[in-house]
Amino acid sequence: MRIAFIRPNLRETRSTDAMEPLCFAILKSLTPRGVDTVLYDERLEPIPLDEPTDLAALTVETFTARRAYQIADGFRRRGVPVVMGGYQPTFLPDECLEHADAVVQGDAEGVWPQVVEDAAAGRLRRIYRQEEFPPMGGRLPDRSVFAGKRYAPLTLVQYGRGCRFNCDFCSIRAFYGSSVRQRPIEEVVAELRGQAGSHVFFVDDNLFVDVAKATALFEALVPLRIRWSCQTSIDVARDRGLVRLMARSGCTTALVGFESLDSENLRQMRKGWNLKWAPYESSIRVFQDAGVMLYGTFVFGYDRDTSESFDRAANFALRNRFFLANFNPLTPTPRAPLLDRLRREGRLLFDRWWLDPAYRYGQATFRPRGMTADELTEGCWRARQRFFSYRSIARRLVAPRTNVRSAHRAAIFLSANLISRREISAKQGSPLGEPVVSAAGVGCA
Repeated sequence: MRIAFIRPNLRETRSTDAMEPLCFAILKSLTPRGVDTVLYDERLEPIPLDEPTDLAALTVETFTARRAYQIADGFRRRGVPVVMGGYQPTFLPDECLEHADAVVQGDAEGVWPQVVEDAAAGRLRRIYRQEEFPPMGGRLPDRSVFAGKRYAPLTLVQYGRGCRFNCDFCSIRAFYGSSVRQRPIEEVVAELRGQAGSHVFFVDDNLFVDVAKATALFEALVPLRIRWSCQTSIDVARDRGLVRLMARSGCTTALVGFESLDSENLRQMRKGWNLKWAPYESSIRVFQDAGVMLYGTFVFGYDRDTSESFDRAANFALRNRFFLANFNPLTPTPRAPLLDRLRREGRLLFDRWWLDPAYRYGQATFRPRGMTADELTEGCWRARQRFFSYRSIARRLVAPRTNVRSAHRAAIFLSANLISRREISAKQGSPLGEPVVSAAGVGCA
């Protein structure tokens, strides 16, 4: 039996910032012996629909849903059964089943071997799901599935799943509920020992679960002498010693969701805790004093935002010499509280923007209260252009405690900023689900 793992792209052209799709290394490790597997990542290569395969397995995110459905339809027209997993099939199984033979809802551990067995026997069930979350330990991802592919020079590692918080715009709580699970630390360490020389990115939605668990993880990382990055909530900064330990264990960059500079907006998005312990500037100093470069994210479109909010956020990010920053239009995704609220209020511009051929990447998807939809789209783009201008990159580089702390840091800073500048420009305004011609010369649309 042969399984083709498929990672769809959201647009026609190839990406230069693609990272390893860790989910397929996990699936590879769960696949029974004797089953042949191959990965096609459309961010790097065309999808060869005509190559012999017995099952196509797609991971589907909201932004890649339209393209994923096109690819799935192409496989099914050739008689190849399709199974989908990820956020979109978990939240909208009926939508996905219009294009797939089966969907996996939630985590794949515990059900994937059954999917493979059923596919081999020609008896795929429509829906596979588990009533309880499976334990995360006991198996290391099989990265052999990435062999020969040119991904960004990062090794993706997962310590835990879930998040303590339930922000208005986020779907993580809908996927994992209130469950927050971690792998055994010794298993994480064993995985990292096999990745010597790599820069590690912890893909956890929030690496900071609590002080005790974060301390144990960071202490275990110190002897490995690795460099790593993560996503974390800003409340980790209330413990200066913990952030210093975080840096000593090898953390060079951290993504922090600042989201808004307006406290009322933060309360509306259920993220008022962002300012509970200290003003932003105080928390930023804790990170930067420890030598951690910050990637700040901001979202616009909440009720207190106006056309002036974009420049205010851009000024803030420039003043604090952030390593990277993103300025996003608030975008409602399936099962997030935001989507239901905007639908009730009659403010959506698209019923399902992720399937609408008129939608363009970076475009406003609803009518904000403090500006027009066009102003929301243009304001985010203006902030991105300003932050990633060559002048801005040069000025932000000169931050001795962080961005030019070493030649290695400076190289990371320049590479990440130039790639981000290029990718942001390429994606802005592009339609989702552009048809791509396969290696066999067959269109996927």
